[in-house]
Amino acid sequence: MNATTESQSSAGNIFKWVIVFALLGSSVAGFYMLENESVLVRVPATLALIVIAAFVAFKTDEGDRFAVFAKESRTEVRKVVWPTRQEATRSTGIVILVTIIVAFMLWLIDTVLFKVVGFITGLEIS
Repeated sequence: MNATTESQSSAGNIFKWVIVFALLGSSVAGFYMLENESVLVRVPATLALIVIAAFVAFKTDEGDRFAVFAKESRTEVRKVVWPTRQEATRSTGIVILVTIIVAFMLWLIDTVLFKVVGFITGLEIS
């Protein structure tokens, strides 16, 4: 790709992003400027501007890359071997049990250290 084509592509890309942010800004501003209108009018108008902004954003270079990334991610998620319900339940139980044991150990260590420091300093705090 030569420098002229890259600069035109970059300029077009920047212009698209300006349009995206202008649409998003106008959707927020319009929502608050039309506060006397019904919510049934303001919300669909705001959502329509957001959808148009998303459509324009997907037409940028970054949007193309995001679409490819999303498609590849979906393919990878399909390859995942998900645990069975029994495996998930067991794993959750083990995590909860270990969390309780560690919490008890930390409480015990804290109590012992509190008593030792109180004994050394002579300050008994209830």
